Amino acid sequence: MSPDPQGNGLSRDIGLFTATVLVIANMVGTGIFTTSGFIMAELKSPAALLICWAAGGLFALCGALSYGELGARFPKAGGEYVFLRECFGPPLGFLSGWISLIVGFSAPIAAAALAFATYGFQVLGIDGSHALVSVSGVALISPRTLSAVGVIVLMSLVHASGLKRGSRVQNALTVFKAALIVCFIAAGLIWGRGSFDQAFSAGFTVKGLSAESFAVSLIFVSFAYSGWNASAYMGSEIINPRRSIPLSLFWGTLIVAALYVLLNVVYLYALPPSAMMGVMEIGAVSAVALFGDGISRLFSAAVTLGLLSVISAMILTGPRIYYAMAEDGVFFSTFMRIDSKRKTPTRSIMLQAGIAIVLVMSASFEALLIYIGFTLSLFAMLTVAGLMRLRMRGEGKNHRGYTTFAYPLTPLLFIAGNLWIIVFSVKSRPMGALFGLATMGIGLLAYGLFTRKTRLRTIGPGYPAPALPQAGGDPRL
Repeated sequence: MSPDPQGNGLSRDIGLFTATVLVIANMVGTGIFTTSGFIMAELKSPAALLICWAAGGLFALCGALSYGELGARFPKAGGEYVFLRECFGPPLGFLSGWISLIVGFSAPIAAAALAFATYGFQVLGIDGSHALVSVSGVALISPRTLSAVGVIVLMSLVHASGLKRGSRVQNALTVFKAALIVCFIAAGLIWGRGSFDQAFSAGFTVKGLSAESFAVSLIFVSFAYSGWNASAYMGSEIINPRRSIPLSLFWGTLIVAALYVLLNVVYLYALPPSAMMGVMEIGAVSAVALFGDGISRLFSAAVTLGLLSVISAMILTGPRIYYAMAEDGVFFSTFMRIDSKRKTPTRSIMLQAGIAIVLVMSASFEALLIYIGFTLSLFAMLTVAGLMRLRMRGEGKNHRGYTTFAYPLTPLLFIAGNLWIIVFSVKSRPMGALFGLATMGIGLLAYGLFTRKTRLRTIGPGYPAPALPQAGGDPRL
């Protein structure tokens, strides 16, 4: 496959199927197997639970349809970093990339790797939490953390070895995970020992749809749906991106939304609402109720393998952002280098792996995860608002690629939904919002340092700064 026409060294080797698989892999993580119990405790209504998951899917689909147009307009590596740079200018684009580096990819990779190790040791019946090295009584190194580090290193090496090889591994893991969910849904409804009478005997309660409880529940749901924009980050490596990016975002998000709603139908078939409330391991508990105690270990083993797909997808996607930032001169130049043989941003992959490993070896990643919802929802909302800004300014009038379905209703619905989530997220978890704002402030300082360094390196002190990428895009696109 020929290199990217922008001359940035990346090769267009990802087809529509792989791009769609990447979206599915990024979205389907542990969230769908762990959050429904908390949502039921908040809503106390099976019907409201299903409406909440359907609403979350609708918001994600609106975002995917809007991002599809941005991906068709700017088919380059970087996703939101590129979109916000083109819509609002370099500073906001840099902030998006900064957030992605710290809490968008590295922290979730660390969390998923630890979850993988935890499930793995449970399957083996081994306690992996005992300390091998401790500091002040806190376990710094344990079999669990070493296993998590090992899987991060392994999957990073796989994706650094070549895009085609990494894509094959990604496809295989995601097909397995999707097949697992489909089989669980089908087997649960056909052969499982459950009943819908226990779920809907109390009928529908309007109280479950009260503004605050529903918005708080949508915070949980938004975590589970995050990743619907995955293929947009790979714009420089997708074949026929103006067609494939919008289609992969749409089909990937639609498939996951359908699977999520059906999985919750199975949970309601397996357990009465009272048995669901506050249960974290809702997937495993439902499996035991449907098929008996013997299924518990088998289900945990399948979830463990499924987590590899999540880790792999995030390791594949995230480095394209840091690569694009370095290419624009707002990040360390070493991370824009592409391996001449493998055509992968190897150094960016290793940077991300290093940060994720640091987070695994400390307890700090848990604090970072508190404000993932606030920061990522904020930047996704700003990105879709950027599309509307482009339209209102009349930029790209001659754009002949995909345009957002049902515009402007689609982006407005996405913005309203995310704004609702953000407001109640700040209300219920104000410290998370403060940490998010602090991270953005540090990001602005970092942006100033990088642009100053670029100016000094390019033309020396005392001269006007060189022109950084401006809104409007590359005319070659």
